[in-house]
Amino acid sequence: MPERKRKWKILLVLMIILPTLLFVVYFFSLAPMPWTGVDEAVVQKIAKEHGREAVAPLINPGSGDLLLFVFLVAGAVGGFVAGYCWRDLVKKKE
Repeated sequence: MPERKRKWKILLVLMIILPTLLFVVYFFSLAPMPWTGVDEAVVQKIAKEHGREAVAPLINPGSGDLLLFVFLVAGAVGGFVAGYCWRDLVKKKE
């Protein structure tokens, strides 16, 4: 019987996650124009107001907030790994 409950739980989770992911992809595909990154939207605007021009970055991560997304993914992966290995990380060595 526990195996049957487990299958139902997995099915229920998939029934929630898959439509949510499809909705997110559909919603963001309808965006009328590409999103601008924080640099273009805020920093360059304020720099122009104060009479300064933006200079090219030393390390160009591409357009938009790609660098922020990379840090987000790295943090999520690190969090999952730390959570998975939590007992090994905090266990006192005897």
